[in-house]
Amino acid sequence: MTDAPSPASGAPLRLFNSLTRTLEEFRPVHAQEARVYSCGPTVYNYPHIGNMRAYVFADTLGRTLSFKGYRLTHVINITDVGHLTDDADAGEDKLEKAAAEKAQSIWDIARHYTEAYWADVKALNIRGPMKAGKPEAAHWSIATDYVPQMIEFAKAIADKHCYELDSGLYFDTSTVADYGRLARHATDEGESRIDPVEGKRHPADFAIWRKTPPGETRQMEWDSPWGRGAPGWHLECSVMSEALLGFPFDIHTGGIDHREIHHPNEIAQNQAHSCSADSGARIWMHNNFLVERSGKMSKSAGEFLRLQLLIDKGYHPLAYRLMCLQAHYRSELEFSWEGLGAALTRLKRMVMGIEKLRSATGGEVSPTTLTQAKVIQGSFDEAVSDDLSIPKALPLMEQVIEAKRLPASLRLHLVDEMDKVLGLELLSLKRTDLRIRPKTATITEAEIEAILARRKEARAAKDFPASDALRDELIAAGVEVMDGDPLGWDWRLEP
Repeated sequence: MTDAPSPASGAPLRLFNSLTRTLEEFRPVHAQEARVYSCGPTVYNYPHIGNMRAYVFADTLGRTLSFKGYRLTHVINITDVGHLTDDADAGEDKLEKAAAEKAQSIWDIARHYTEAYWADVKALNIRGPMKAGKPEAAHWSIATDYVPQMIEFAKAIADKHCYELDSGLYFDTSTVADYGRLARHATDEGESRIDPVEGKRHPADFAIWRKTPPGETRQMEWDSPWGRGAPGWHLECSVMSEALLGFPFDIHTGGIDHREIHHPNEIAQNQAHSCSADSGARIWMHNNFLVERSGKMSKSAGEFLRLQLLIDKGYHPLAYRLMCLQAHYRSELEFSWEGLGAALTRLKRMVMGIEKLRSATGGEVSPTTLTQAKVIQGSFDEAVSDDLSIPKALPLMEQVIEAKRLPASLRLHLVDEMDKVLGLELLSLKRTDLRIRPKTATITEAEIEAILARRKEARAAKDFPASDALRDELIAAGVEVMDGDPLGWDWRLEP
């Protein structure tokens, strides 16, 4: 995705660099331009909501860079080959395993789950219009489209940095300086060595190319100088980031789990290919985990927590986006249904506030109100520029919605500007959009409204026994009636 350029302005943008463990001022490699690479999904199963937190974070980063005036190029990869069931260089290829279990073509498996991922991206308003069924907010790079470039990359580093075993071509981590410094392998901060595998020179060495074992046939395999097989998982990100962004580029993002193995291996490959100590990206950023205490986040747990499950229970997906924004990206975020419900209520308050602003009349923009608006806007800019401190920025937008001293037109303009970072679609959402019918509901909205109309008539006539009976009828159907609710919400369907 490319945005129109404008000079970067406002407070200096400072971001936490996992490589140095410090806050650093963002200084782009190319003037007025930001180039970002984000590790995307491995499309062997549906993404769970913990996976999607990483893409809400990456989207918020991209939105902030655009808000700060940078022209943005954002690459997100789709891993459809090479990722093993164990990140520590062991196990089966995730796509091959899924295809075998489901007795389907691996290409069909990858296509199905890629489209499911894109559907979640759209539902969470991760930037970009839909084009040919997929969002175009970023450059979506598919790993299997770059296998020839991966082979050439591996050939370029093989002589000095790799060795061959019966199982494939392996990278010798002792041939690059400070291997593992991103994960802090040599400290107590991030001890995460790869278990020894027979034949490796060093436990941390990792596969660049995996040979297809004798007597086996993979659905995805290619000829290479090291035999027929498939690329290692780590290789694809080095190849695609260089091909699409060039080395060095500005920012590389991913989940904090990538900080321990995947990203250190990327950096090692990048150093080998550039014949320097250059890590590929200037800044490495990692979002923390979403924590769910019941264990349903795991894809092996059956009905794991995916976005569609939230929708099936009656929660708008942007309530989950808001839930993510309420915690700093480097903090753990605990998921609970109560917390999601509170985020939905907060979103409703914002939407109702905007609806009132649209119907407001009068009020002139004066030098005084402009100054007041600029103060709030400056505070918002300082918050998002301070390592994406969105939890500090959200109350400022709520303050604008409630700031009766400012004319409605000015408040709507400020909300529009702030929401370009937050991505909550506040100027287009309606209250009725947030009332999602749970999948298990058996009563229709028309039936609910008809019973509520009869109940209002009974209450107006002071026939309270009839009113209570109608309320009990709704409760039995799973409808919570909220008399006197400060949100003005008459009812909601319980999942």
